[in-house]
Amino acid sequence: MDKNLKEKVEHEISRINGLFTNGKPLLDLCRIKEPDFIEASAAGSFLQSFYNGLESIILLIFKGIGEDIPNDLQWHKKLFEKAFEPTENRPLLFRKEYKEQLAEYLSFRHFFRHAYGYEIDWQRLKPLIGDVEELWKNLEKDLTRLIGIC
Repeated sequence: MDKNLKEKVEHEISRINGLFTNGKPLLDLCRIKEPDFIEASAAGSFLQSFYNGLESIILLIFKGIGEDIPNDLQWHKKLFEKAFEPTENRPLLFRKEYKEQLAEYLSFRHFFRHAYGYEIDWQRLKPLIGDVEELWKNLEKDLTRLIGIC
């Protein structure tokens, strides 16, 4: 991985870390009580930002190494799938053990972009909010390993 690409990926990682730093009060609140409409909307926005950050990193890496980017209505899902498939030019981006869990965040991202805030279901949001910090720590390790070996 060239220096410029590495710096861009590190910058996106730092932006996601900033999301967690600034969102900590919200995450903590969602662990102790069911959020009201405004809190649930903020939590949904947090999760969408988290997944968008991951997707930005995937796009940066793929563009940086000249890998084809899907360009159709299903591009988000196809991009997601490619992140778990190594190629001759790169290893897989994330360990396969996180694929199912990350698919839930992709699905929520799609829902959140097309829903009204009052449609957010706390039962669906709760496990995503509850797991997101640990998931990010593991994904960040994967990304740090990746930029160290490429």
